[in-house]
Amino acid sequence: MATPISELDIPAVSFDFADAQEHRQMLRDISKQSWIAKGVFAYPIFTYEDCVAILRDKRWHSAAALAASAFGVNDPRLEERRRESILSAEGEVHTRLRRLVAPSFSPRSADRLRPFMREVMNSLLDPVVPAGRCDLASDVCDPYPIPIICELLGAPKEDWQLFSRLAEQVLNIFNVTSTEQLTEIFAAQDELEAYTLDLIADRRNKPADDLITSLIAAEEAGDKLSEVELVMMVQAVIVGGTDTTRNQLGCSVALFAEHPDQWKLLAEQPELAPKAVEETMRYFGAVRATGRFASEDIEYKGVLFPKGTLVTPALAMANLDESVFAEPDTFDITREPAGQPQMTFGSGIHYCLGAALARAEQQEALPLMAQRMKNLRIDGAVTWKPSTVAIFGPEKLPIAYDPS
Repeated sequence: MATPISELDIPAVSFDFADAQEHRQMLRDISKQSWIAKGVFAYPIFTYEDCVAILRDKRWHSAAALAASAFGVNDPRLEERRRESILSAEGEVHTRLRRLVAPSFSPRSADRLRPFMREVMNSLLDPVVPAGRCDLASDVCDPYPIPIICELLGAPKEDWQLFSRLAEQVLNIFNVTSTEQLTEIFAAQDELEAYTLDLIADRRNKPADDLITSLIAAEEAGDKLSEVELVMMVQAVIVGGTDTTRNQLGCSVALFAEHPDQWKLLAEQPELAPKAVEETMRYFGAVRATGRFASEDIEYKGVLFPKGTLVTPALAMANLDESVFAEPDTFDITREPAGQPQMTFGSGIHYCLGAALARAEQQEALPLMAQRMKNLRIDGAVTWKPSTVAIFGPEKLPIAYDPS
């Protein structure tokens, strides 16, 4: 007979850590004792096998729409404004959306933007490289994804700053702790929706070689995206394609600063970029966990998870699982594929839709930076985001380097 999760004797986890390394080590120690632990709001899942099993089990539903509630914010507006999104949809609804939009997010679509990615990165490096030092987070990482997302969507250059602000404000929904913050987030959502509707209307009249035109044209057996679904998809791209990229780039460069030999190797062998990206995301991913809730009573490994139980597959811990990755605590950009992918993009039906674009952005950025910022080193105190945020990364990343 299955043991209810509430009666299981498992370690308890606290997330109140100022130091990221201390937090990581704490989780690492617990993961060696148990495949599951008890958190403040949810049960973290640690092993690669168990994370994959839960993420691929369709009875476990995405908790993306429950983020604010999980942090104790109970505001009736949350339910009133809740809409179906590809980030949180399940079953046939999700399958249909994914089928219609997947071709627009193919590796080939991402590859078309690679020359522009290099152009954007060089334009960000040009003013800072001669100085030999910069705050990489604010000078390079933060602005990098915005022009790319705008180019992808077909938004004009003069709207880049607007996009950056709205994306940042809307993403606060994953870290909200008060009703005042919710009001600001809702205002940003409304502003983004109005802007998106204007973009869609413009593309209906003047089709172009961009994502919005592709989504408008997406059709299978007569089925097309509705206006509401088009808005949802564009917003998902803006929200999902900005903070993740800028934070992952910051995490990756901070990691390379601790491993100068690997940075030098990447500069000398830029063809290692695909392996380097997988290794940096495995070793230090910006998305360290994801949320799922039980849509019904679920029995797994002799444990009963009652309907509504919230679990958080700890992707960062799965990426360090010794049963999958040899010498997981060693950072090596020449590492051969393990046979199973790193978990930062997730798994199952909610596997990151923009994975090809995210990979391309990192693959183009990192070798360029390695070649133009030689002898990379940390140049002051690094300020990290709180360990509880949905997407982790550096707030301030002061670095120094030899200009090239």
